[in-house]
Amino acid sequence: MSRPNGFLSALSLLCASICLSYGSVHEYNGDRFVSKGNAFFFHGGSEGIYSSSPTSSPNDTAVPSNGESFIKFEKIKFRRPKEYANSSSELIQAIVFEVEDRETIGGSAYGGQKAVCCTADLAKLGVCKRGRIIHRPSLKNIDWPQVFGVSFGIDDQVVAMPAKLIPITGTGMYNLYFIHCDPNLKELTIEGKTIWKNPTGYLPGRMAPLMIFYGFMSFAFVILGVFWFSQYARFWREVLPLQNCITLVITLGMFEMALWYFDYAEFNETGIRPIGITVWAVTFGTIKRTVARLIILMVAMGYGVVRPTLGGITSKVIMLGLTFFLASEVLELVENAGAVSDLSGKARLFLVLPVGLLDAFFILWIFSSLSATLSKLQARRMMVKLDIYRKFTNALAVAVIVSVGWLCYELYFKSKDAYNELWQNAWVIPAFWQVLSFSLLCVICALWAPSQSSMRYAYSGEAGDEFDKEETNLILIKPSPMPSKDVHSVQDARAMHGGNGAADGMEEKTE
Repeated sequence: MSRPNGFLSALSLLCASICLSYGSVHEYNGDRFVSKGNAFFFHGGSEGIYSSSPTSSPNDTAVPSNGESFIKFEKIKFRRPKEYANSSSELIQAIVFEVEDRETIGGSAYGGQKAVCCTADLAKLGVCKRGRIIHRPSLKNIDWPQVFGVSFGIDDQVVAMPAKLIPITGTGMYNLYFIHCDPNLKELTIEGKTIWKNPTGYLPGRMAPLMIFYGFMSFAFVILGVFWFSQYARFWREVLPLQNCITLVITLGMFEMALWYFDYAEFNETGIRPIGITVWAVTFGTIKRTVARLIILMVAMGYGVVRPTLGGITSKVIMLGLTFFLASEVLELVENAGAVSDLSGKARLFLVLPVGLLDAFFILWIFSSLSATLSKLQARRMMVKLDIYRKFTNALAVAVIVSVGWLCYELYFKSKDAYNELWQNAWVIPAFWQVLSFSLLCVICALWAPSQSSMRYAYSGEAGDEFDKEETNLILIKPSPMPSKDVHSVQDARAMHGGNGAADGMEEKTE
């Protein structure tokens, strides 16, 4: 019997793409089986699970103590239409396997087309029983994959699978499929639920480290908030409008990190995602990212520092912010309150592409505005403001370069991990973006922290008027010829300012 590489690759990809539930309690509510090859599949779940020391046998149905990992089957029922209930059926089997053991499922006779269900030729060879799943023992543990099932009797419309608990003794990405090989069960549906547990709780293994991460991020935002609010309270008379905006971003960040932590803690305790907390966490995060981008854009344009308002582009900036908020909110809700893997590739692209394009537009607008602001500050020799803007530009440039590099790594990581074998490191991807945005916020807070000298960076009417003038206006101003009777008065006036030589030259020129 040949190795079923082609089929098992498709099976594992199906495992990653059909339905990656974000809840450790996987509920089935009259879902139908999908035909693939000579078998009918229903994907029951896929999760990374850390190992624990078992205290019960695989057939034990008692709930194990805390610290153990398991997959538990509860009230699993299969239902078929009445018109198909006049005969018994083939076995409906559940198979639980670790992703590294995907090669042990399926096979073919004489190198032919690979199949999951045992065919007549394979049955003749004695390698499997006809109508059953083809599988071989794992090289790591001969008790795996775990395969068991039930069948319909004559006149049965509903059949229940006995309650079962499978202890997990090895760390890995585990997949559950319900499979049958009976063409007369095309309309078969499944009800019930399975419960997946890690040693520390019900959080899926790839998400468990994020709860600790958000706890640390909450603490980091508290430290930043203490520093910022203490400075704000000390120098509240010197606070700039820009610093009020930074205060808003810090506050939103504190709420976002705290909500994510409580979201994951509740999920870990119950095994069910608390949708209400999740939606609030997503919304606070989206508002924070939108406001942060708008602040960076306004700073790049010189708002509050070298110009009092944004002028005629205010409506464009607000429209860009609202568009980014809506696109990001939809994407984040689908990814966190639902499962983005449920969507087709085109649907995912439809949600991700607008956010990416808007981010790119923000970056282009920010750096083009910074370039113009730096040029004008240098031309006007506003050295204090020029210095802080140079530091701000350097920080932004580093952040953009690091972001592009990490984005390339993320694409490489996802392309390399087609079967979710690197699930233990997957939490680093979202965590990095949080750390990067927090680091940039810290840089901004350090540059524009409230202090006694805050007003040095504030907009002043006289400097602002000069800043807004264009060089072309100055070039167009030329001295006009004067009557000779006014020459002496002009000379006297200029002599008072120490400009005798220049006045003599002007006199000769006008004469």
